Amino acid sequence: MSSATLEIKLSRPSRIYRPSEPLEGKIVVKSASSISHRGVRLAVNGSVNMQVRGGTAGLIESIVGAVKPVVIVNRIIEVTPSGRIAPGTTEIPFSVTLKQSGDDTRERFYETFHGANINIQYLLTADVTRGYLHKSLCTTMEFILETDKAELLDQPASPEMVIFYITQDTQRHPLLPELKSGGFRVTGKLSVQCALPDPISGELIVETSAVPIHSVDIHILRIESILFGDRIVTETSLVQTTQIADGDVSRHMMLPIYVILPRLLTCPTTLAGPFSIEFKVAIVITFQSELLKMQAKSDPRTPRLWMAMETLPLELVRTR
Repeated sequence: MSSATLEIKLSRPSRIYRPSEPLEGKIVVKSASSISHRGVRLAVNGSVNMQVRGGTAGLIESIVGAVKPVVIVNRIIEVTPSGRIAPGTTEIPFSVTLKQSGDDTRERFYETFHGANINIQYLLTADVTRGYLHKSLCTTMEFILETDKAELLDQPASPEMVIFYITQDTQRHPLLPELKSGGFRVTGKLSVQCALPDPISGELIVETSAVPIHSVDIHILRIESILFGDRIVTETSLVQTTQIADGDVSRHMMLPIYVILPRLLTCPTTLAGPFSIEFKVAIVITFQSELLKMQAKSDPRTPRLWMAMETLPLELVRTR
């Protein structure tokens, strides 16, 4: 029995599309001999999958995945009726528009996002159905969805900047005695409204510090909230860390902040009924200490004696 393979090739190598644009590509079948089939079908599925972890919700682990998913799109298209595929390589073109005129548009097409508890995903599944004595061919590919251009905001003239300062008096957690007595002051400004896919930009200046600095890092945090029964379960997790300084920093020297956001792990700030996705940016100053050497792999979100931080809300938007 000869083997056959099935593959989906989209028209765009980036795999980025918008709901009102045609999703075009080819279904490629490779076989050493001819194949009889009962039809070639293409399924388009988009959904918001949510899970509530037992530790976060205070419930037993058996309820993980019990949150009902939000179906965004679920469509099956017959690309080719039953027939026979010739030996060799056969390319079957397809074209489908996710948002069609006259459809019920009450459901919003959210952008692709892969989080810790919320997963917004769009999948294409090609299926070559065969007889009972033959195994059907099936393959799946993810494509990335972004907001329609007609729904995008206008690009602001300049990003919204927030001035911040970090001292021993702004910290709500205990600090090293030498930090409390000697003091430190870090100032700067940061863009807190970022147009995707632009970077987060700003600057930072270490004015004074009684203790040498070990590093300066920028943490991107995501806040995922899920409506679970009669309450909202919220969890904050780390998306990425960008180090902007390593070692003790010269005083009064301007350090540029330039953070590129990961595409699949971020999306426009989303406030929906059953869930929400928000972001924060944390400026973390780590000071040199013997305690740091003993706990070098500690959670960067947890305040420590040798750390100072400032957390700001971050709004991500998609613009024209």
